[in-house]
Amino acid sequence: MPDRTYLDWNATTPLRPEAREAMAAAWEISGNPSSVHAEGRRARRLVEEARASIAGAVGASPRNLVFTSGGTEANASALQPGLRRGAGLAVERLLVSAVEHASVLSGGRFQVDAIERVGVTGSGVLDLDQLRALLAAGPPALVSVMLANNETGAIQPVGEAAAIIHQAGGLMHVDAIQALGKIPFDINALGADLVSLSAHKIGGPKGAGALVLADGLLGFESALRGGGQELGRRAGTENVAGIAGFGAAAKAAISAQGRDAARFEALRSQLETGLRRTPGVVIFSDEVRRLPNTTLFTVPGLRAETAVIGFDLAGIAVSSGSACSSGKVQPSHVLEAMGFGPDLAQGAVRLSLGWSTTSQDIDRCLEAWRKLTGTLLRGCDETLLERF
Repeated sequence: MPDRTYLDWNATTPLRPEAREAMAAAWEISGNPSSVHAEGRRARRLVEEARASIAGAVGASPRNLVFTSGGTEANASALQPGLRRGAGLAVERLLVSAVEHASVLSGGRFQVDAIERVGVTGSGVLDLDQLRALLAAGPPALVSVMLANNETGAIQPVGEAAAIIHQAGGLMHVDAIQALGKIPFDINALGADLVSLSAHKIGGPKGAGALVLADGLLGFESALRGGGQELGRRAGTENVAGIAGFGAAAKAAISAQGRDAARFEALRSQLETGLRRTPGVVIFSDEVRRLPNTTLFTVPGLRAETAVIGFDLAGIAVSSGSACSSGKVQPSHVLEAMGFGPDLAQGAVRLSLGWSTTSQDIDRCLEAWRKLTGTLLRGCDETLLERF
């Protein structure tokens, strides 16, 4: 598509050349990775090389990494009662931060009455005092906290939370899907017991993900039973090409992580300096540590739905901080949890950068925004909707 600027990298990323090449090579292999003949062994080798690459990126043992169909399955698989470490008690309930992805808020295999939410501050950071109180108020819990929020980019105090959780006899699941490849982390340094990952957020293919288990985690049960693949933890023939692409993308993303982060910081500074020229603009979570590529902003009275359409008509792909369904805009649950009212929560626009984003892309985005503000903030949304 000519003359388009892509600023929605947190939603999904273009396929990295390294991933494309790895997938093309995998498609040439006809064997099933569970077969013992030469063709099967070739397929198995690709799967295990990718497993080692991805596990190494997060400081885990390859034997503890389970491939899934994506981040949603990884999250859903992690959230199950009965998990424990060593001689510890099995978890009986689930605590989730109020700003989690829908696949975590749904609670996995926990019953609805066994799920509670932990609040966040006005900056979108986990309320550790409330976490302590909730942990003390019942039996051992599994706590799910994302490492970095997909809307605001706010990085959570996962290490501190892990210490609190383990002291209370609980376990911690970390959704690291937005963080992988953007900030360095290690499953052991985080103190996480389970970590979810996804390929398409780092330049890998859609439809591939992974759940990483810490050493000593017991009681994990597969939701898919059949041929015993993935050491009995996830049945079904492995998606060899998707897994190979995931492994190649992880290797490339980690290799470029340091220089990309510095470049993203500079581009985001350019972007937010320009946005702040708009009277009344609010940039969410800008007072706390964030992913270097993420900006969530609004102006009171702005409708995110029509802002996104306006950007699209200007040739720029961005996303909303709220979910649209059947023509209705629902306020962002993240911003509501942070204490923002509908006038702000319904108008948030997310801009997220990636490896091909340039300074010229930012200039183009800001120029489009300057033109849009005159229309959108005067209540002329219907005109844009008709054009769309």
